[in-house]
Amino acid sequence: MNEVKISVITVVFNGGENIEETIKSVVNQDYNNLEYIIIDGKSTDNTLDIVKKYENKISKIISEKDSGLYDAMNKGLKISSGDFVIFINSGDKFSSEKVLSGIFNSPHNDFSKTDVVYGETDIIDSEGNVIHSRRHRPPEELKYTDYLKGMLVCHQSFFARRTLCSPYNIKYKYAADYDWCLNVLKKSRHNYNSHKTVSHFLEGGRTAKTIAPGLKERYKIMCSHFGFLRATFWNAVLSVKFLWWIMFHKWF
Repeated sequence: MNEVKISVITVVFNGGENIEETIKSVVNQDYNNLEYIIIDGKSTDNTLDIVKKYENKISKIISEKDSGLYDAMNKGLKISSGDFVIFINSGDKFSSEKVLSGIFNSPHNDFSKTDVVYGETDIIDSEGNVIHSRRHRPPEELKYTDYLKGMLVCHQSFFARRTLCSPYNIKYKYAADYDWCLNVLKKSRHNYNSHKTVSHFLEGGRTAKTIAPGLKERYKIMCSHFGFLRATFWNAVLSVKFLWWIMFHKWF
C-alpha cells in the first residue's frame, strides 16, 4: 500500500446529539489507509452507545475523565500512528466521503516531502446545511507568519505530520489549537494547499461561546510567538476586522 496513513481523532463529551454524523463522515471515507481514534470524556448521555454501534470501524476508543478539551486531544495524539493527523471533533465532519482520497491520492504532490496539508472549511447549521464559507480563507502558500492575520486555516482542515506534533499546551483553555498549529508550522518544510473544502464546522460551537476570553488568549499566544509589537499591531487589525464582520457580516 503506497497511500500515506491518516489518523483521524475525534474528541467528545456528552455529544449524543451530533456524534453519529461525525463518526459516519469518517468511517464512510473511501480512503483505505485510515486510523480512527475516539476519545470520550466519560460521557453520561448516550454518546458511548452510539460509538459502540461503529466500534468495528474504529481503531481505538478511550473513555475516561480528562482535564478538558486539549487534554483529551493530547491523549488521541499520543496513541496515533499515522503519517498525518487531523482532528474532527464531535459536531464537525468531513465535507464528503471522497475528500481524503481526493487529496491524498493526488498525483500532483509528493506527500513524503510534505509536512502540512490544508484546505477550506464551510460552516454548517444543526441540520447539516452549508451556511457560508469560513470568513478566514487559506492563502495559496501557507507560512508560519500568515497566522499573524488569524487562524487562516481551520483546525478541522489542517493535516499535520505526526512527527512534528508537540502536545497541546493545556495552560491555554480556548486557543491552544492556534498555538499548536503555529508550533507545527515553525517546523514544517513544505505546506500543500489541497484547494478542496476539507471539513464542515458546526455553527455556534465552543469557540463562538467563548469569543472574549479566546481573543485575549490568542493575543498572549501571538506575543509569545511573534513578539509584543507585531502581536499588538496585528491584534488591533484583527479586532477591527472582527467588529466589522459583526456589524456588516462582511469580511474585508
